[in-house]
Amino acid sequence: MSAALKLMAAILVVGVAPATWADDAQARRELVPTGALREAVAVAPAPSAFWAARDAASDGLRGVTISLGAGLARQLNVPIAFVIFPSSGEIVKSAAPGGEVGWDVTFVPADDERKKILDFGTAYHLLQSTYLVAPGSTIASIADANAAGVRIAGVEGTATMRASMAASARASNVAVRSVEEAIVKVRAGEIEAMALSREALGGLATQVPGNRVLEGGFLNATTAIALPRGRPAALAHVSAYIEAAKSSGAIRQALDEMGLRASIVAPPGLIPTAADQNL
Repeated sequence: MSAALKLMAAILVVGVAPATWADDAQARRELVPTGALREAVAVAPAPSAFWAARDAASDGLRGVTISLGAGLARQLNVPIAFVIFPSSGEIVKSAAPGGEVGWDVTFVPADDERKKILDFGTAYHLLQSTYLVAPGSTIASIADANAAGVRIAGVEGTATMRASMAASARASNVAVRSVEEAIVKVRAGEIEAMALSREALGGLATQVPGNRVLEGGFLNATTAIALPRGRPAALAHVSAYIEAAKSSGAIRQALDEMGLRASIVAPPGLIPTAADQNL
């Protein structure tokens, strides 16, 4: 059984009938105002618990968030439409006052800045961010990266970039628009380190021959389902959906299908808080 189908089975595992959820009229109005579930996703060269990747074989998308969104759409009995962004920062920016949201649900790493813009449901994943060090660099630890003259690339507006800037304040932090841009800078010798989740860095190893991924992390947080502000019925609905998926093992399966077997599923009922950033 695929992860998306198992997400549907999860509803029954926790004793919540699909018809009951589908009849939640207010949640449906808030979640699918256009008749389709529009999911905001960010695309990178390799998938992680957050990043989706392009599937060369099908010319489509694959990833944990793709499975989660597809399962939610199937549970609501509506079509899904993926709205693609270059990063989580751009997803959040689109939901800020004055932005053009254009989407209904997303799955992003949580931090205090994002809670000012998005409403977070329950977490589905425990996240650690660290550095990929360029070939030939003498950086051997997270502490070593916090030094004058060290150039570190991070994707602009992301929780990882903010945490990296705080952890390596003495370094030169270089904001990039996408993971692809950071890889280009590593290959060109323009930066010594790249800040990203450990999972995503593992998937990029073959694209930067001779790299090293450092032990430990400068950010320990959660990845969670999230909505634009002010949709309380929808938020309760999607949180119940994530809890069902955790309980059934569907999220574990979605991670495993992407080769993310070392990734950690968040414990039941975990809602992102400030304390979660030090998990």
